[in-house]
Amino acid sequence: MAPKAHTGAAVGDPQRSADTDVQARLNAAVVAFGLVGHSPSFRAALDLLTKFAGCDAPVLLRGATGTGKELFARALHYLGRRAGHAFVPVNCGALPDTLLESELFGHVRGAFTDARTDRPGLVTSAEHGTLFLDEVDSLSPHGQIALLRFLQDREYRPVGGRSARTADVRVLAATNADLAALVVQGRFRQDLLFRLDILAMDLPCLAERPEDIPLLARHFAMRFATLYGRPVPVLDPAALAWLMANPWPGNVRELENVMHRAVLLAEDGRLALPGLSRRPGAAPAAEAGRLHAHGGLREVCARGRRETEERYLRGLIAETGGNVSEAARRAGVERRAMGRMLKHHGLVPGLPRPGPD
Repeated sequence: MAPKAHTGAAVGDPQRSADTDVQARLNAAVVAFGLVGHSPSFRAALDLLTKFAGCDAPVLLRGATGTGKELFARALHYLGRRAGHAFVPVNCGALPDTLLESELFGHVRGAFTDARTDRPGLVTSAEHGTLFLDEVDSLSPHGQIALLRFLQDREYRPVGGRSARTADVRVLAATNADLAALVVQGRFRQDLLFRLDILAMDLPCLAERPEDIPLLARHFAMRFATLYGRPVPVLDPAALAWLMANPWPGNVRELENVMHRAVLLAEDGRLALPGLSRRPGAAPAAEAGRLHAHGGLREVCARGRRETEERYLRGLIAETGGNVSEAARRAGVERRAMGRMLKHHGLVPGLPRPGPD
């Protein structure tokens, strides 16, 4: 959480006042952006959020798909001194190479056939605010060079323009790829990585913070019930066991989608959770309905989670022919996390496809 005030700080101490203000804004961000959790790994990320929000250095947010990288980026912006200005997200994977510089830096009239008027780019839109580069690993070599030139001195030239302009923006970037590995493969510029990776945040997968699943589920249930004007449904032990038994390869985003559907289909104030996941290998409704008969809730959740995770991993490693990197990509987790899970369950690449249960 926010840094603690110095021991023995007197009333009116500026440091204590500043810390209190940061804590209040962090609490507001948690509510506004759904940054819910109390697990050690998630609290560590919140600690970094508080520290990084107070400066203007670039931040590289790393984490699997669905871990909340854009939410943290928005929180970094709205907790900092640029909160009164624009937060401009850019999906780098959606920038066509031929239009990349025009999209980022704008163009002047007559720069090309369809340039009938001057048009500001995304960098200009983010002036005094924050430019968030999502999926930065998907930039082409040409795009990487253009971004590197801009990051070196915050100067850019609109396409067709004659003079350089200076931008006052903070740059945040996000990726679900291992950029250092891409550098070794020659697919990402090392000098660009150095520019982006001044400060870094690693966001944990949901599988690494299972104690946060009930908190997140209740948070989403309340949010969607309020959105649709419905009573907040009850998360009973069977539903909770079903949630805890899932490996959630799509992380918080997948859990959010499942809770969205569950609230819409709730009957008699009870969540209709089992069977709602559209992911192959999810725990079937019949299995979820039997969980409560086989021990206490904590024991059932732990056992169900282990069994479901092992079954999912066996199928995944068989489908990918033992390719750990591809299995990690499909599951939406880091390769190292996939390796740890496979080792934990005693699985090795090359296992035959499991037969029907």
